[in-house]
Amino acid sequence: MLTLTDLALPVLAAPMAGGASTPELVAAVNAAGGLGFLAAGYRSAAALGEQVARTRQLTDRPFGVNLFVPAASDPAALAALPAYRERLRPEAAALGAELPESIPADDEDWAAKIEALLADPVPVVSYTFGLPGPAEAAALRAVGTAQVATVTSVAEARAAAALGMDALCVQGPEAGGHRGTYQVAAEPGREPLTALLAAVGAAVPQPLVAAGGLGDGPAIAAALGAGAAAVQLGTAYLLAAEAGTSAGHRAALTDPAFTGTALTRAFTGRIARGLRNAFMDRHEGRAPLAYPEVHHLTAPLRAAAARAGEPQSMHLWAGTGYRIARRGSATELTLALWRAAQG
Repeated sequence: MLTLTDLALPVLAAPMAGGASTPELVAAVNAAGGLGFLAAGYRSAAALGEQVARTRQLTDRPFGVNLFVPAASDPAALAALPAYRERLRPEAAALGAELPESIPADDEDWAAKIEALLADPVPVVSYTFGLPGPAEAAALRAVGTAQVATVTSVAEARAAAALGMDALCVQGPEAGGHRGTYQVAAEPGREPLTALLAAVGAAVPQPLVAAGGLGDGPAIAAALGAGAAAVQLGTAYLLAAEAGTSAGHRAALTDPAFTGTALTRAFTGRIARGLRNAFMDRHEGRAPLAYPEVHHLTAPLRAAAARAGEPQSMHLWAGTGYRIARRGSATELTLALWRAAQG
């Protein structure tokens, strides 16, 4: 079973759902000696299988798959969806988008993904938004898959440790995209990553992966010095040649008009960090705490904004270190960051 000490470089490419994480990005990070992750979130089990097959064509080194753990939304939050739909309707219409009148239940194709990963195991599986069931965790362990739980608090870390996770990915508030809290309505802590690492390390014995805002050598070195056995980078790879980042997202990351990031629920109902834009300002505090239902509700609007080149209505996920993201091959980016971390 793969361990963090088996890696030539203790650098993981974060799974970025929605298209940024590609088999090509995984292979490029692997080529530097790190560990790339595919993002299974928002994909069917069949689509995940295609990505796994493509990744195996591109690299003979170990790689990981990240799963979103589904959970039922609160009925009161679901009841508030129609009002949010009406609030967004004029903006959607201006972009030529039609919002869905109903949103079917979405369990992330969870059972089929677990079945596929048992039938055709990958070296590592990580989890976001929660934990697998005990039987699922035991089954994956039995086929030789190492398992990593994303945690945002000491309480979540203890739950993951009790389930026998092989490592914990400690995600600080500086991270781009969704914060991986186990409850949709939970307000994640604001404790800086290094402090959170220390608290989690004192509570559980598992090796820790640090995630959130690690865009340069000094930040990586600080995380390793705070007790992490490895680091996970996401935003740092958004401009990489192999990343599937959209053209609009790439442009926004280097546009001086965007002066910082902010936390929001407006796009998906879950707390996420992205470049602060007008959509956030208009709708923050109005989205129901319903995920993935709000994600599906706003998806046509966001897609239309991307087609129209309107970044003020797009979700532009990015961590606090987005300004130091660089273009180029992810292989060279990984090696350069590691050299910088070594001083």
